[in-house]
Amino acid sequence: MALTDVTRDSEGFLCKLDQWTSELAIELAREENIQLTESHTIAIHAARSFHQQFETSPSMRAFIKFLKREGHDELASSIALLKLFPGSPAKYISKIAGLPKPENCL
Repeated sequence: MALTDVTRDSEGFLCKLDQWTSELAIELAREENIQLTESHTIAIHAARSFHQQFETSPSMRAFIKFLKREGHDELASSIALLKLFPGSPAKYISKIAGLPKPENCL
């Protein structure tokens, strides 16, 4: 599925979670000038797991705790996430993971 085949809101977030694919994540990341690495992919799949468990997109603090609990210590800091997703990690992780925009993001 390509970006042109999915419904998105005015900020580019997917309107339907079930339209997300790993291939679509690459395109969403490219729009944000992010080239996905293995670390990006781990964070994206962790965010999807977080959403599945808690039915909300992760905020930074909650996501860092979740990453630690899931054994992703190398990603479990705001500095590590900022290096991967500059500017607003929670926003970009959620967007690329096909999740709704986190409630506390501007």
